[in-house]
Amino acid sequence: MKLSRRNFLKLSGSAAGSASVVGWAGTAVAQPDGEAAGRATLDYPREEIGRAGDLTTGEAVSFTYPDGSSPCAVIKTGEPVPGGAGPDGDIVAYSVLCTHMGCPVSYDRQAGVFKCPCHFSIFDPHRLGQQVSGQATVDLPRIELEYNESTDTLTAVSVLGLIAGRQANVL
Repeated sequence: MKLSRRNFLKLSGSAAGSASVVGWAGTAVAQPDGEAAGRATLDYPREEIGRAGDLTTGEAVSFTYPDGSSPCAVIKTGEPVPGGAGPDGDIVAYSVLCTHMGCPVSYDRQAGVFKCPCHFSIFDPHRLGQQVSGQATVDLPRIELEYNESTDTLTAVSVLGLIAGRQANVL
């Protein structure tokens, strides 16, 4: 039987594809058992960022989380907000890297919003960092906070959303 060039290429392509699938499946099964094997996410560090009583309403305080290359801001809004921490549920924190191109946003105390000076995106910290206008299409990543009533401390425990310019929040 004579094999045409077209059928030869079809058969060899199918064989190569099948071999790579079998090789991939064999690799997945051969992974060592361990706590990190197969995990899609890594654990976030727990970092104390300050005392709730030290915050002034409407003033942004800078910190970094989950590492020193990730600038963030914590704000006491003065009114309970979704995801808010602290004794009154009015403290929120966000990455200050704009989700459009990573420019640092700043908190406008008068307007009560984060503004990006590069492409004019605006984010609302009272509504989970929601993108209000501008070039960004994704909300600001929110830093999840835990409040310890006995010590009045705020602890950053995770990031909800992807920090601009990263493939993963925990490096």
